[in-house]
Amino acid sequence: MQVSVPTASAPPPTDSPAPSTPARKRPPAAERVYAHVKQRVLDRRYEGGTLLTEGELADAVGVSRTPVREALLRLEVEGLLKLYPKKGALVLPVSAQEIADVVETRLLVEEHAARKAVPAPAGLIERLEELLARQKEQAAAGDFAAAAVTDRCFHAEIVRSGGNEILSRLYDQLRDRQLRMGVAVMQSHPDRIAKTLAEHEEILGALRSGDADAAVAVVHRHVGWFSHLARGEVR
Repeated sequence: MQVSVPTASAPPPTDSPAPSTPARKRPPAAERVYAHVKQRVLDRRYEGGTLLTEGELADAVGVSRTPVREALLRLEVEGLLKLYPKKGALVLPVSAQEIADVVETRLLVEEHAARKAVPAPAGLIERLEELLARQKEQAAAGDFAAAAVTDRCFHAEIVRSGGNEILSRLYDQLRDRQLRMGVAVMQSHPDRIAKTLAEHEEILGALRSGDADAAVAVVHRHVGWFSHLARGEVR
């Protein structure tokens, strides 16, 4: 009697369609409006004093007015807008007091972080080198918004290196204000960009050499310069 031997099933053809993956859902309408407006406020495409209307934003994002209202309320709570019923939302300028408060807080946090970062681990030095190189490329290309983000990341890396989660979260709360100020500086004081990059080099050099006093001194000079903005040099 002949016995049939089962054979292994053939592999599927190489051109057979891959299993379908679930399509990524679009963010809710209010979240899209929030992201749209916030990004443009932070990079100053919507400058301080600009009046935004619900209708214009609804058309720009392709949503109804209801999610626009929800997003604007959220941005008002964050201190970026002021709502005026039946008129719209006013983009709030960066005030002199806000600048002074941000500078004071940054100095307290960043001087402490710079001292605590010494001796700097190799991973921190490598990350700061990468960020500095990226910021130089962005500045050369005139991409001020991206350079401001990278600038903020440079300082945040030093703060995070200390391992104090509470301090890191406190510093992260300054993010939006730092970005607005950073873009404002680069647009209004283009000569400051080269100075910023040079001071980042100095901070990196001090951390690399293990000189805590030098690192703190450069951070104080670098961040303290922003106090000039509080005197109305940048609108």
